[in-house]
Amino acid sequence: MVYLTRQEHFNAAHKLFNPAWSVEQNEAVFGVCANENWHGHNYDLFVTIKGEPDPDTGFLYDVKKLSRLIKEKVVSKLDHKNLNMDVDFMKDKMCSTENLAIAIWQQLVPYLPQGVQLHCIKLYETQRIYVEYFGD
Repeated sequence: MVYLTRQEHFNAAHKLFNPAWSVEQNEAVFGVCANENWHGHNYDLFVTIKGEPDPDTGFLYDVKKLSRLIKEKVVSKLDHKNLNMDVDFMKDKMCSTENLAIAIWQQLVPYLPQGVQLHCIKLYETQRIYVEYFGD
């Protein structure tokens, strides 16, 4: 089994705010991330696929095609967007990095060719905070 990772980057704004809670409770739980004027991150996305290399090309999957897929299905929908307001696949979800990683997985997995499996979504919110999701 071979694992191949492609890194992409996007910038996006969001707010962590539970509408069922008071402003005070949101601020107590989410701190500055509940800012009514939003806040943003420079996200780094690592998409890892797995499978066996093709005997004719030696590739698990053409990395140019993988990059195009990630950009089309994910980055183009997230980059310079408000995750809470502009992104259809985040509608009615808490826009945490955890939920965003799961949603990214769901956007990619239907488009991978037979024999190529999505192994991991690793999403850096900051240099010190990241989420890994393995589809379970």
